[in-house]
Amino acid sequence: MFKEDLNGTLLSEVFKGGFMFDTSSILYTNALYILLMILPLWLKESDGWQKTARWVFIICNTICIAANLIDSVYFKYTGRRTTGTVFSEFSNEGNLASIFGVELLNHWYLVLLAVLLIFFLWKCYFMPKGNKPVMIAKPYSVKGMTTYHLLHLICMVVIVILCVIGMRGGATTAVRPITISNANQYVDKPLQAAIVLNTPFSIIRTIDKPSFVVPDYYTETELDEIYSPLHNMSVTNDSLQVEAPRTDKRKNVVVLIIESFGREYIGGYNKWLDNGNYKGYTPFVDSLMEHSATWLYSYCNGRKSIDGMPSILSSIPMFVEPFFLTPSSMNDVSGIAGELKKRGYYSAFFHGAENGSMGFQAFARTTGFTDYFGRTEYDADDRFDGDKDFDGTWAIWDEPFFQFYALKMSEFKQPFMTAIFSASSHHPYVIPEEYKDIYPEEGIVIHKCIRYTDNALRKFFATAKKQPWYDNTVFVLTSDHTNLSDHDYYQTDLGGFCSPIIIFDPSGEIQPGMRDAIAQQIDIMPTVLGYLGYDKPYVAFGCDLFTTAPEDTWAVNYLNGIYQYVKGDYLLQFDGKETKAVYNFRKDLLLKENLKGKVPQQAQMEREVKAIIQSYMTRMTGNQLVVRK
Repeated sequence: MFKEDLNGTLLSEVFKGGFMFDTSSILYTNALYILLMILPLWLKESDGWQKTARWVFIICNTICIAANLIDSVYFKYTGRRTTGTVFSEFSNEGNLASIFGVELLNHWYLVLLAVLLIFFLWKCYFMPKGNKPVMIAKPYSVKGMTTYHLLHLICMVVIVILCVIGMRGGATTAVRPITISNANQYVDKPLQAAIVLNTPFSIIRTIDKPSFVVPDYYTETELDEIYSPLHNMSVTNDSLQVEAPRTDKRKNVVVLIIESFGREYIGGYNKWLDNGNYKGYTPFVDSLMEHSATWLYSYCNGRKSIDGMPSILSSIPMFVEPFFLTPSSMNDVSGIAGELKKRGYYSAFFHGAENGSMGFQAFARTTGFTDYFGRTEYDADDRFDGDKDFDGTWAIWDEPFFQFYALKMSEFKQPFMTAIFSASSHHPYVIPEEYKDIYPEEGIVIHKCIRYTDNALRKFFATAKKQPWYDNTVFVLTSDHTNLSDHDYYQTDLGGFCSPIIIFDPSGEIQPGMRDAIAQQIDIMPTVLGYLGYDKPYVAFGCDLFTTAPEDTWAVNYLNGIYQYVKGDYLLQFDGKETKAVYNFRKDLLLKENLKGKVPQQAQMEREVKAIIQSYMTRMTGNQLVVRK
C-alpha cells in the first residue's frame, strides 16, 4: 500500500510520530502495571505481588500485540485503524468464531509472530530475586514514614507526571491529549496516517468519546447561504439542467447494494486501464451500463458496510464514525422508504444474513421500511432450499437470494420501494461448489466472487423482466464500499472510495450514457425522489444528479481524520482546521503533486466543505435529520 511513497524523509517523520503515539498507547495500556510497580508499599517487594504484576504486564501487552496484528490484515479492507466502534459493529454477529478460526489458519505466519513476541515478552521480563527488599538506607521515622516510603513516594510523583506527559503526547501547554487526527501532521496523505497510529491507541481514544462536535465556522444565516441539506422541490432554480420531466411518477424503486462491488472490477468504467485492454469481471453490469445513466467519477461515502446503508438509503455520509454506531442513530431519521411511504408506497428491505446482522434490520425499520426479509424468511419460503443455500459464513448465496427477491416483489402491491444488500462478494471470498470450475481463481482472490455476483445479477434481471412490475420500475445499482485492489489508481486516498452509481429505467425515460460529472452515494436519495417528482421537503446531504449542473456536482468522504472534498477538477483534503492538500484528481491520477496554495478554487472549496461539516454536525447533535411539521 505504501511502497511508492515511503522515502527516507517521510519514513523519519513516520517513525517520529509513531514513537509519540506508541508511547501514549504503551502508557495507557500498561497503566495498571505501572501503578503496581510504583506504589510506595513494602508489600510490592513480595514474590506474590511481583508475579501478579508480571501477569498483568504479559496479558495487557498480549492483547495489544494481537490487536495490531489483526489490523495488519483488516486494514486492507477499511483503509483505517480499528476504533472503539468495532465492538458495536459486530455485536449482532454469531459467526465471528468461525471467521477468526479461518483467518488464523490463513495468516498462520502472523500467529507465529504473535507467539514469538509474547514468548520474548515473558522470557525478557526481569523478575527481582528473593522476597526481601534491598535497604537503600536505614529506616527512620518522618511522621511514621520510612526512607523507603519517602523515596518511593517521590518516584511515584515523578513517574505519574511523566506518564501523563507521555499519554497526552507532550508537555507544553499547547499540547492537548493527542487524538487520531494528529497523526496526519507526520504524513503526506490520510491513508498513511494508519502507519503512524497503532490499534490500541485508536480504540482507547474513541471508546465513549463524542463522535460529533459542532464547529463554529459560520453563523446560522451564513451557513444556510453556503450549503443546506434541506430539499424542497417547490423552490425553483433557473440554473438547473433538467434531463427528465419533473412530473409525479408512481414508479417502483429497486436499490441493489452489492457487497464490495467497486468500480475497479467493472470493465465499463475502466476502458482506459491496462493500455485499453482491461475487460473487468462484470460482463452483465457492463451491458447494463449501456442502457443506464452512469457517472464517470462516482464515489462511496465510507469504507464499511455499515457506512453504505445510511449513505445510499438516507443520504447520510460517514463522518468520523459510522452513523448508526453513534448516539445520533437515535435521532429521527428518514430515507427513500420513509419519504415514499408518505405517498402510499409499500417498502421492504432484503438481506440474506441472519436477521439483525450488522444492525441492518433496526436501521431499515428506523428509516421507514415496512418489512424486512432475511435468512429467516428465505428459509420459510417453500420455493427455495432454505439453509441449504447458506454460504457457511455470512448469508444465503447471492444467486438464490436474488431470485427470492425478484419473485417476492411480485407479491407486493405497487408502487413499492425495495432495497437488497448482497453478501457473496465478501471475505472469505468463496463461491458455490458448482461454480468453482466456471469461475476459477484469477487476479486477486475477490475476482471470482465478483464474476459470480455479476452472473447472479444477470439471472435476477432475467427473472425480473418477466414480472408484472418490471417495466414500471427504476433500478439503482451501487456498492456499499470498495474492497481489494490490484491497480495503483484505486489504492490512493480517493481511489479507495470509487463505487459505481448506475441508474436504469426499462421504460427508457432516463437518457443512458456516461456523464463526465461527480456523483456519490448520498446523491441517490435526492436523485430518485427528484426523478419521481417528489414534492415534499426532506433532509438529504447529497444533490439531485439529474437537475444539478455537472460543474456543481461534488463528493465528500472522511479518511483517518481528513475530510476529502471533490469538486470540479480538484480534490481538497481538509483536517477540520486547515487544508492539508489539493490535487487535480482528473489529471494527477495517483495524487502525486500537492497544489495547496496554487489554485484559485481552494478558497471556495474550503468554504463549502466547512459548511457541509458544520451543517452535518449541527443536524446530528440537534436531531435535525427530518423536516418537522
